[in-house]
Amino acid sequence: MKDSEEPDFFRDDALVADPYPYLDDLRSQCPVRREPHHGVVMVTGYDEAVQVFNDTETFSSCNSVTGPFPGFPVPLEGDDVTELIERHRDELPMSDQLPTFDPPLHTAHRALLMRLITPRRLKENEASMWRLAESTLDPFLAGGEGDFIGGFAAPFTLKVIADLLGVPDQDRDEVTEALQHRPRSEGAVGSTGDKAMAHSPLEYLYDRFIGYISDRRREPRGDVLTGLANATFPDGSVPDVADAARVATNLFAAGQETTVRLLGSAARLLAERADLQNMLRSERDRIPGFVEETLRTESPIKGDFRLARVPTTVGGIDLPAGTTVMVLNGAASRDPRHFEDPGTFDPARANARHHLAFGRGIHTCPGAPLARAEAVVAIERLLDRTADIRISERAHGPEGARRYRYIPTYILRGLTHLNLEFTVAGEPAGGSAT
Repeated sequence: MKDSEEPDFFRDDALVADPYPYLDDLRSQCPVRREPHHGVVMVTGYDEAVQVFNDTETFSSCNSVTGPFPGFPVPLEGDDVTELIERHRDELPMSDQLPTFDPPLHTAHRALLMRLITPRRLKENEASMWRLAESTLDPFLAGGEGDFIGGFAAPFTLKVIADLLGVPDQDRDEVTEALQHRPRSEGAVGSTGDKAMAHSPLEYLYDRFIGYISDRRREPRGDVLTGLANATFPDGSVPDVADAARVATNLFAAGQETTVRLLGSAARLLAERADLQNMLRSERDRIPGFVEETLRTESPIKGDFRLARVPTTVGGIDLPAGTTVMVLNGAASRDPRHFEDPGTFDPARANARHHLAFGRGIHTCPGAPLARAEAVVAIERLLDRTADIRISERAHGPEGARRYRYIPTYILRGLTHLNLEFTVAGEPAGGSAT
């Protein structure tokens, strides 16, 4: 394919619905290849992706969520652009977000975050997930059909993360309602549109958590928010209220969004594949493997970016300092050098958990255990409460000619809607709840 004929991964809406043939073609040419439209080096190979993720001395995460848009504030010239990065990183969009931090700042803030999601807290949170899944399914299943994304996945994941963070009971309905129906502008991070992204799209949550943490520092209550308010950096220093609030907000917003996409992909597979649905109904111990293979084949994060500080070599390709690299998690998890017959969905795949859906290295998604638990609980409860799950042909067309819409970004991968029909457990086949 000539450069002039190559589709623009960042602007071409045709690649939103199915990016994988394009990414497979890139990898077949070279697992580290510069695309012609924006000069981004696309890393589609598994080993090469792991190398970039693990090498924080060579690669900065300052541009991890913005990539080539709007570009670096100044020309990146010379054989070591580290000083330029540090001098101007605050001018980049989303520079106050944890994924864009480099050590040692990232080390300190991630340690603070991990105080929120300790194994003990995750275990406590998981126990409540079953109740939250049940209560969210009740209204969703009542009509016998509905949009799984808006009717179950989004409200369920918001309730789970609100529970994890200890959002006060009296505020949970208001917070989840505000976030579930928040406007999604064309200028959102990773949008394929042309509008400029906002510097901080999370002001609502910032304000909420700043208030919570300030209150808990004045009047400790022995709850999760008090634990966050009293948490310290590894060196013993007390974070600013804004820093603590930012950590909580990052976890709330980022973790919820990606888990919704995972649940949507899993539910679509169940509804499309009667063989998978029947297998999981009779062999519930295979649900975790099904979740891992879903993550491998449909990573909720298509990829994120790095900026080379110094000249380096990845996969035998020389990259000059200042190179913007996009590590494509979804493509690397389909690398045939690492996954046999990668285009086939195999819930028994032995190495499915090697996928890079949660990244790798110091920026590995800290909420990965939470997302896995949410998915297992949601699928288990959905199967418990239904006898059959089907794709709505009225909404998505007949089998073999489905019509699905995916969120139009080059960062996230997921359905905007998933309309399902289902037979509630205990009803005659083809029946619906009344």
